[in-house]
Amino acid sequence: MSAPLPENPRIAIVGSGALGCYYGARLAKAGNDVHFLVRSGRAAVMARGIRLKTPTGRIHVKKVAAYGTAGEIGPCDLIIVSVKATANDALAKILPPLMGANTLVLTLQNGLGVEEPVANVVGAAHVLGAICFVGCTRTAPGVVQCSFPGLVMIGEFGRPVQARTRELAQLFEKAGVKCEAHDNLEEMRWKKLVWNVPFNGLAIAAGGVTTDIIMADEGLRTLARRLMEEIVEAAAKLGHAIPRTFMDLQFERTAKLERYSPSSLIDYHEGREIELEEIWGEPVRRAKTVGVPVPRLEMLYWLIKRLLAARKAVKKAR
Repeated sequence: MSAPLPENPRIAIVGSGALGCYYGARLAKAGNDVHFLVRSGRAAVMARGIRLKTPTGRIHVKKVAAYGTAGEIGPCDLIIVSVKATANDALAKILPPLMGANTLVLTLQNGLGVEEPVANVVGAAHVLGAICFVGCTRTAPGVVQCSFPGLVMIGEFGRPVQARTRELAQLFEKAGVKCEAHDNLEEMRWKKLVWNVPFNGLAIAAGGVTTDIIMADEGLRTLARRLMEEIVEAAAKLGHAIPRTFMDLQFERTAKLERYSPSSLIDYHEGREIELEEIWGEPVRRAKTVGVPVPRLEMLYWLIKRLLAARKAVKKAR
């Protein structure tokens, strides 16, 4: 039987980028005890706090508990992992100082296979995952522009919903974040790929374009639809039924984002690593295990991989 989430949990935010700042600030503004692990821009966050710009207004958390190391934060009741999956190797050092006997670890990372590295460090019984259907961009340290608040879907790693899952969802709800608890975390991850695979991928492969360009270009829009269909087919073969109407919903939501730069495109432009394997490589491999051909997805995977290799070669030559 899992332990319940304390009434006033001590929360650590590991990774203070767009998602970490957005959800952390929301939780802090609601009166929760939130502690941020900040890798860069810590001085700015401590001096000016965290500012959110949302479609319904602005939120400013003036006083932020920001730390340079996990050891300074100490044990917490809830750890929210919002670093990208490309940084998971660092979790072996970051997470242990934050852990207590009943600490919950919630990862907000994109793609498939992202809970396993966390579970390897803290134990599977402590791990939950969340899929964030949100449009957020960090424009400066501690400053986040949110164009689409969306919702968060939370699930247990390898287990159905428990009482603590619902308590965690309620914690987000009280902070003004629409949140749902679901039994099948793996299915939710495939659902998120329906958007992430085409829009993050085509934004890079088509030459650094924003979502409005993809939506307006007949060829790119058609290709996005075909990529979605491959994801839905692979998911179905793996036992995850995603209704085709879900694809239509992704296009409707994307149209509302207007000129939006997906997170992978931002990382690519700024020379940071992107979740190549988690978002594109792993879906290809899993589709192959059940005999589902995904030629467009596989092509997109290799194109992005080639672009990343070329960029790396240029950097090495300098």
